Amino acid sequence: MNAPESVEIIKQHLIDPEICIRCNTCEETCPIDAITHDERNYVVKADVCNGCMACIAPCPTGAIDNWRHVLKAEAYGIDEQLTWDELPAQNTTAAAFPEPPGAAAEAEADDEIVASDMVRGASVPPWSAAKPYVNLYTHQSPTTATVVGNYRLTDASVESDIHHIVLDFGAMPFPVLEGQSIGILPPGTSADGKPHHARQYSIASPRDGERPRYNNVSLTVKRVTHDHGGNPTDGVCSNYLCNLKKGDTVTVIGPFGTTFLMPNHPNSHLLMICTGTGSAPMRAMTEYRRRRRLKGATGKLMLFFGARTKEELPYFGPLTNLPKDFIDTNLAFSRTAEMPKRYVQDAMRERAGDLAQLLRDDNTYLYVCGLKGMEDGVLQALQEIAGADGLDWAELWARLKREGRLHFETY
Repeated sequence: MNAPESVEIIKQHLIDPEICIRCNTCEETCPIDAITHDERNYVVKADVCNGCMACIAPCPTGAIDNWRHVLKAEAYGIDEQLTWDELPAQNTTAAAFPEPPGAAAEAEADDEIVASDMVRGASVPPWSAAKPYVNLYTHQSPTTATVVGNYRLTDASVESDIHHIVLDFGAMPFPVLEGQSIGILPPGTSADGKPHHARQYSIASPRDGERPRYNNVSLTVKRVTHDHGGNPTDGVCSNYLCNLKKGDTVTVIGPFGTTFLMPNHPNSHLLMICTGTGSAPMRAMTEYRRRRRLKGATGKLMLFFGARTKEELPYFGPLTNLPKDFIDTNLAFSRTAEMPKRYVQDAMRERAGDLAQLLRDDNTYLYVCGLKGMEDGVLQALQEIAGADGLDWAELWARLKREGRLHFETY
């Protein structure tokens, strides 16, 4: 009697188009270019993906963490995935075949080794962080909020147009935590006639609301007028949001985010490093601590905040009015007339002694938010500061990630 023909089964990595908000985090994170996209969907190349898991933790919605057992010869192709509106059900034929003995354990071991080298920040939240709610509202089932405030934050004399926008959810449940984000669905359609996908924005208000004890959130939104190449363009969602008037309604999905969260134990120190609209989660965390200042929060707050000029720095006025014994604020401006360029990493080096002291404290939590390009400079500055103080940066970096104390949210 002939032996049964060998059938190869793979665990194919897929992205859920119903939950994905097209933020591009997965494609930027993937170390082997296994993820691609068009105007419709983000998809994974089955013949390239090695299951390293580097993309899993940074995904704000969890859309990236989906898998199907398929016959290798029948793996879903890129062209097919790009047409999906929802994930296919598990293929029952492939599901009938077990994985090769030991394959799962080997894959998990490989994932742990490889992914730890790929992800720059923690994939777990601080141990004392509150439990977040995520994906309460989706593309298929969104909710609405009413605009109750829209204020320009930057000086009218500069081109950079950044707004503080307050959205009220009324009686609709929308619980959020500092460090989370939401998705806005702009009206209209894209060039292919499909409805616009959601754009992601970090929440700039604390968990108890922009207005305390109200069901509202605030966003920090910069009007996009040029693409990354410097060519004139109008950002679909940013211009829509910046033009909103009080009383307008917007369509919202989310909230998102399970790791970029602040610790709740009162002796924790927050080291916050940001540029531009990356200040949104830092404002949320700072305001939550400010409101609880008389309720036992003794941890230190230290902020490094960069912009081109002080006129382009959002929240400049309120930030400089905060008590010095509450938050240690360090501003860096890269385009001030007749002054040398100064970036957040330069300001960090100037405060090397104080930063080294914080790095030695197990209650210190680091948060970095802003343009993707700032990551290398910040990490290099931290490495230099740690090394000059006799700290083993490689060991410290690994421990900060393992303990949920180093978080990146860059775009």
